[in-house]
Amino acid sequence: MFGRTPHPTSLAELTPVEPQAVAQAVGLSKVYGSGQATVTALDDVTVDFARGQLTAIMGPSGSGKSTLMHCMAALDTPTSGRIVIDGVDIGDLKDRALTQLRRDRLGFVFQAYNLIPTLTAGENITLPVDIAGHHVDASWFDTVVDTLGIRDRLSHRPSELSGGQQQRVACARALVSRPAIVFADEPTGNLDSRASAEILSFLRRSVDEFGQSIVMVTHDPAAAGYADRVLFLADGRIVDELTHPTAQTVLERMKSFELAGRRN
Repeated sequence: MFGRTPHPTSLAELTPVEPQAVAQAVGLSKVYGSGQATVTALDDVTVDFARGQLTAIMGPSGSGKSTLMHCMAALDTPTSGRIVIDGVDIGDLKDRALTQLRRDRLGFVFQAYNLIPTLTAGENITLPVDIAGHHVDASWFDTVVDTLGIRDRLSHRPSELSGGQQQRVACARALVSRPAIVFADEPTGNLDSRASAEILSFLRRSVDEFGQSIVMVTHDPAAAGYADRVLFLADGRIVDELTHPTAQTVLERMKSFELAGRRN
């Protein structure tokens, strides 16, 4: 439960929880509003996210998928429940330590790229590491940049890049600090089919070759087909999951939910 005392002020003060998964939620609930205006976005969700896997979260609008990801990524605070990231119970963290955890252990890829327009692509990539006052691992930087094929774009500013190139820069920024887990919120939502496939292939490759752990919210069965596991949400709860998915099996599962909903 959130609100425990005393609160450590830094990650170094914590006794880590044994990390059975890279991230886990236990009894997670998120309620907005009060009285007749109350909306339950998450309803007692318990789930583990395995290390070295790509997990997709799917569901209709309002199902709670983005809320789940935002709470897991420490971008939103749940009403109740427990979240453990890379062995750390984030309910035990004060603001400074929570900021440190987001900076050092989490990576983020958003639909809107969220690049700084006045910085070059290279400067955008290293920004989180620079802010933390850490040295950039040059070898790892080169690996990420070359894998994404953006070396010839490092001196360009975001306005000089296509949408697909901007999202590649955002992916590089998410990975350059070697985070424990990357959270991707509709990472291909603003891209055409070719650019989408390139980004998804890179995310898949980062799991298979680099051992990265990724949680991705998507509405697209084709994107979910790149995952190791798909979680389906409805009305704030996990209602089903699919392992070793393909675009076709995801689409079929979604159709079955629609048919069940019509019958009910």
